[in-house]
Amino acid sequence: MNALLAFMSHDWAGLAIAAFVAIAGAGLVLGAGRRRSRALAVAGWIVVAIAAVLAVGATSHLVHVAQVRAKYPPPGKLVDVGGYRIHVLAEGDAGGRPPIVWMPGGHGGGFAFHHLHAALRDEARSILIDRPGSGWSDPGPFPRTTPREVEEVVAALRAAGERGPFVFAGHSFGGLLLANVARRYPESTAAVVLIDATPPDAINYAPPNPFIDDMFREATLNVFLRAFGIRRDLAQRLFGEELPPEFQRVTRIIEQQLGDAGRALRAIEDAPRAPAASRSSFEELRRGGLGYEETVYDGDLLDLPVYLVAPPRMAEFETVAKEIIGGPEERAKRDAIRLQRFYTLTRERYMHVSSRSVRVFAPDGSGHNFPYEHPEFMVETIRRVLTDVAAPAGAAAQVDVAAASGAASAAATAVAAP
Repeated sequence: MNALLAFMSHDWAGLAIAAFVAIAGAGLVLGAGRRRSRALAVAGWIVVAIAAVLAVGATSHLVHVAQVRAKYPPPGKLVDVGGYRIHVLAEGDAGGRPPIVWMPGGHGGGFAFHHLHAALRDEARSILIDRPGSGWSDPGPFPRTTPREVEEVVAALRAAGERGPFVFAGHSFGGLLLANVARRYPESTAAVVLIDATPPDAINYAPPNPFIDDMFREATLNVFLRAFGIRRDLAQRLFGEELPPEFQRVTRIIEQQLGDAGRALRAIEDAPRAPAASRSSFEELRRGGLGYEETVYDGDLLDLPVYLVAPPRMAEFETVAKEIIGGPEERAKRDAIRLQRFYTLTRERYMHVSSRSVRVFAPDGSGHNFPYEHPEFMVETIRRVLTDVAAPAGAAAQVDVAAASGAASAAATAVAAP
């Protein structure tokens, strides 16, 4: 499958497939002539016609890609990391403080956090990185794995001439990635900000999550649709199901926050390489998909400053629970209580990865995507981190840890109550 994804991640893949189908159809037509088979000839011409349709779609995709790239050239540097290029946008003056490296969730391009980058680049060095296959970066090798992307992030920073130590700030799956960067490269790390980072236990031990399966299927489908000119909006109209109201609300907020940057990212990623990279990386999000090399365990970050920034509980839980939990009403109620407690406590496990962990609670009522719902809170949090890492370590951080541990226990107790 990875070989197929690597092939499909190239914009010319659709045209190559069309040519192969055309050759197959022509072979059937020629064979029909030798055998004097009318049925075989008809089948052959049908295959040739299909090839022609595919070729038209693939050609329209190549034209579209050329137009998009002309309209949206890379805003940063394309740096070579060993035969393929990664896009790095670095702006602002560090002013003697560590630069900030942002990593959005899923497998999205760095511009998915452009609103936070723009808010801080006038007062700090702020860096956005497009993982291979996302944004303006080349597809890169497959499979897309966390260990591979750890090395790519570090190689891209070095090739771009950026010097650490860095404050690594990652959201969701991007948070898990940057936690692994800090684990493998502690000397390049000033602090880690885990923005509701994906907890490994929530992947490996939670019940099957249909939303992850939907993401996986959508990415797989889009790899092939986009190769033949069926772009994002058309694909959603043809095949997409209506999102739950909560997800629609969050999508609107994200679009509003990102504005022109979001439109540029959506346009540049409307090609097979983005869903191909996502599809490959999502293998780790399937149950049991995170192993020893992808997981940050208790104590792995030693005494690095770690900030776990997340809501006290999962605001979107009801939407998720409806899809995961079934059965009789009374049993479903008990299972829902257990599931929310599980999600709450797996998130808090990140407090144990370092002896200098600080728990920062997102605003009340916020959900997993609070960096878009409350960007001003996220910006202030990063300012606080920059101030903290510039000051000597002291008792204040320890007080924060104690307070956070108590608050987390109280949150878990509240979840456990029927």
